Amino acid sequence: MKLLRLLSLHALSLLFINNGSHFCVANEVDDEDMSVEAVEEVPEYTPPEGAETFKFEAEVNRMLDIVVNSLYQNKNVFLRELISNAADAIDKFRFMSLTEPETFKSDKDDSLEISIEYDADAKTLTIRDTGIGMTKEEMIENLGTVARSGTSKFVEALKDSGNKESTIEQIGQFGVGFYSSFLVSNRVAVASRHPSSPKQFVWESNNGSSDFAIYEDPRGETMKRGTEITLHLRDDSAEYLDATRLKSLASHYSEFITHPIKLRSTTTMEVEVEDDEETPEESKKEDVENLDDEEKSDEEKKDEDDLEIKDEEEKPKQMKEVTTYSWETLNNNKAIWTRDKDSISDEEYQNFFHLLNDNDAQNATMWSHFNAEGNVNFRSILYLPTEKPASYQMGNLDEIKDNVRLYVRRVLIGSEFTLLPRYLSFVQGTVDSDELPLNVNRETLQENKILKVIRKKLARKAIDLIREFAKTSAAEAKGSKDAEAEVSDDGEVNVETSDDDEPKEDKYLAWYEKFSPNIKLGIIEDEPNRGKLLKLVRFQTSKSEGKLISLAEYLSGMKEWQDSIYVSGGVSLDDIKQSPFMETFREKDLEVIYMTDTIDEYMIKHVRDFDGKKFIDVSSENIKFKDEDEDLQKRREKAYQKKFKSLTKWLKTLYGPTVLRVQVAKRSLGSMPAVVSSSDFGNSANMERIMKAQSFQSEQDMMGGGYSMKVFDVNPRHPLIVKLHEGCSAEDDESFEPDQTIIDTAWMLHDMAMLNGGYTISDPVAHNQRMTKVLQATYGLETLALEPEIDPPVEDDEPPEPDMDFNGMNMEDFANMGGMGDFDTGAMDDIDLDNM
Repeated sequence: MKLLRLLSLHALSLLFINNGSHFCVANEVDDEDMSVEAVEEVPEYTPPEGAETFKFEAEVNRMLDIVVNSLYQNKNVFLRELISNAADAIDKFRFMSLTEPETFKSDKDDSLEISIEYDADAKTLTIRDTGIGMTKEEMIENLGTVARSGTSKFVEALKDSGNKESTIEQIGQFGVGFYSSFLVSNRVAVASRHPSSPKQFVWESNNGSSDFAIYEDPRGETMKRGTEITLHLRDDSAEYLDATRLKSLASHYSEFITHPIKLRSTTTMEVEVEDDEETPEESKKEDVENLDDEEKSDEEKKDEDDLEIKDEEEKPKQMKEVTTYSWETLNNNKAIWTRDKDSISDEEYQNFFHLLNDNDAQNATMWSHFNAEGNVNFRSILYLPTEKPASYQMGNLDEIKDNVRLYVRRVLIGSEFTLLPRYLSFVQGTVDSDELPLNVNRETLQENKILKVIRKKLARKAIDLIREFAKTSAAEAKGSKDAEAEVSDDGEVNVETSDDDEPKEDKYLAWYEKFSPNIKLGIIEDEPNRGKLLKLVRFQTSKSEGKLISLAEYLSGMKEWQDSIYVSGGVSLDDIKQSPFMETFREKDLEVIYMTDTIDEYMIKHVRDFDGKKFIDVSSENIKFKDEDEDLQKRREKAYQKKFKSLTKWLKTLYGPTVLRVQVAKRSLGSMPAVVSSSDFGNSANMERIMKAQSFQSEQDMMGGGYSMKVFDVNPRHPLIVKLHEGCSAEDDESFEPDQTIIDTAWMLHDMAMLNGGYTISDPVAHNQRMTKVLQATYGLETLALEPEIDPPVEDDEPPEPDMDFNGMNMEDFANMGGMGDFDTGAMDDIDLDNM
């Protein structure tokens, strides 16, 4: 039995370095420095007479330094360790009472429980259980030897017996559970009694001592069986003498322990002394008064009767302190993940979600309860919340904590472990594994191979849960909850419904609008699951009429000749719809996906294709449509390039580094004379806008990050381009210099093309000067010199004219109106405003 856990061999392997045939302590220091840093001076204590003293088999004082400074990073875990030990002891007794009922008798009135008591005056904390207990020999063997585990030996004996039915759940892998008690105490006393032992013995040792004492309990047989651990707390551990603190720790770590955990609380209050509870002084005073009454003469008594009766003075209330004790069960909640899911109602699942969510009023949208089997076995429940966590409002995902709690045999290890990728950090739930070695060093456990396998399986299960939610909500939205909904391999949802079914709201779409950034972030970061996540995203398109559709639904509406998925990004839907690039796609009746979220641009850059169809931005330079004669298109391109070679060459020289190159458009530009497109290796205009808005972007980053890869496409069929080409057709004349009007026209065309492509104008000042020249020429102005300032005559001040419009009248109007000085404002009360 591992009632008090010691340092396991696995934990020792992390702390000691194998050096040939010797073991040495990692980062060894001098003996003078090996004392436990946080241990205060231990009060002198002498065991009672007749106590036997034994030496530890290892240098426990050095090991305690390892425990305090290397293994445990949080001393609060001592309570978790001792409670887990007690649970093991109870489990072992219950098992033995079934297999050996004659030796380990259990009465019906026997309660298998764990109790916690504290004494603030004595500064002690006691953890007691009604488990198997220990004999004197077992105390010497188990508590005096480093790395010995009674629980481990018990489990190994069951395995060696070959009896498959002889199984019992023992936490049993906690390592240094018992020695964690020295983190908070100067002295530890362990009283224990085994069912087969006629006597009760006490094991006792001081913090840092190299020996321990065992003696017969002078209190006699206070326990029928079980173990009682009494911690004599240090001064800096007085916080554990508070009922609220103990309740918080026990509930946090051991909330789902099978056996009841009870806490005895102490309350001191002042109460009023009842009349029949007279103090000795009051009784003596009353006896003297009675004696004086007997000595009085009849005449004196008669005179007193004639006196006026006066009210007796009210006596001051007598108060006294009363101390009361009450027991409270701390673990009323049950670990429902250990039960069969068919036996758990929806209400129980929702109640458990509220428990995980700090009793928040919202219900879970959907959940998944599963047992993972294979190389690593664990049990888990995962929940999809209805609302976004409050921490998401700040937008910093790096500071959002994981919401999945890690348990080992129903004992909480912590909620600080990263069990899900950050894009799934909104998923809440529990994971309970029997196979994790409970190293108390959190950083070591994070790198455990078993935990890595659990992370991968949890991520897949969470994605499957979202996919199942999308499938069932699609079935309900089409009016048939019982309809068979099938999701194809490409993510398309097919539901067969009758004509009488009324369409309903798709719950997944409402949920998706809140959590879509998380799924898109997963597409960026989680490459192994990218294909599954792409099936979960939804977009508005140019043909969806404001509804969100999946990529699979987009593919189902593609043209037969279409081999790409067309996307367009912008600040808003209106900006995208009004984009000049959309003109050609409307003419060809092609569907375009609208991307209005900032993260959409980043996502598309990480996605190569979906179901073999590449994503292409409508502003890209080399968009080609397969519905046209390819040979004819090549001949046209070649002819246009030859015809406008002089124009494109001169424009590239004129525009310089503002564009990557100038070319004749390889696609139809519709009614646009020119447009700036993004190159195949550059950023779109929307992406450039997003990146420029980032706080730490610099001009050098923009030049190196694809910002300047803009392609200037001219429309060879547009009359403005034809006219501009006529003004600079001297291709072979190197001395040719166009006049300023042509240069200004070319730059205005440049600015127009930049705006058409969604980019900003590179030189707004020069643009304004050119527009001013155009306006000057339009109105035939010879000069733009300002007119001289006017010199108006001086005028007498005149009172403002009153506004006779009733709706504009106010009290100032009444004051300024002549002849109204005697106006009775009280008469306004007689006006019925409601009937005016």
